[in-house]
Amino acid sequence: MNFIALTLLAFAMSTDAFAAAIGKGVKIKKIQFIDALKLGLIFGLIEAITPIIGWLIGRSASSYVETWDHWIALFLLCGLGIHMIYESFSDEDDTEDTELKKHSLPLTILTAIGTSIDAMAVGVSLAFIDVKIETAALMIGSATFIMVTIGAMLGSVLGKVIGKRAETFGGLILIMVGAWLFFEHVV
Repeated sequence: MNFIALTLLAFAMSTDAFAAAIGKGVKIKKIQFIDALKLGLIFGLIEAITPIIGWLIGRSASSYVETWDHWIALFLLCGLGIHMIYESFSDEDDTEDTELKKHSLPLTILTAIGTSIDAMAVGVSLAFIDVKIETAALMIGSATFIMVTIGAMLGSVLGKVIGKRAETFGGLILIMVGAWLFFEHVV
């Protein structure tokens, strides 16, 4: 996987966390920069760990599916992308209705895990292609840290509209990366 595709993948993985951070910013209203950094760090670390877990799972199965690995990557990434786009159009509000003092560490971690499940599935698909998982995980975690920090700060100003559009954009990027990987392998 080349650097451009990996960068696009990293930012696509961060969009659902970005949307969640905007939601937190909307609820908190006057979030402080240090609190946004803490959110970014928690989400970024978890988002960096989950693709490694997925990669380990995928690696253990890679010898069994080597001949159709590009199909698996295509379906996983496109499926995740379609799911993200679908979720971006749902009317459901998945943000917590609390103030900053009620944003406990366990609740924040659970939210971060919830937004990083897709990164684990991407990690599974990365096990079937030529990619250094350490680099991919670092890029995904860093992109998430940046996006969540920015999202939390922007949340009180921009509201929920941007969050849903970011998730749509992220889903489209995942579909494009899946197609790119597939055609790179086939051609």
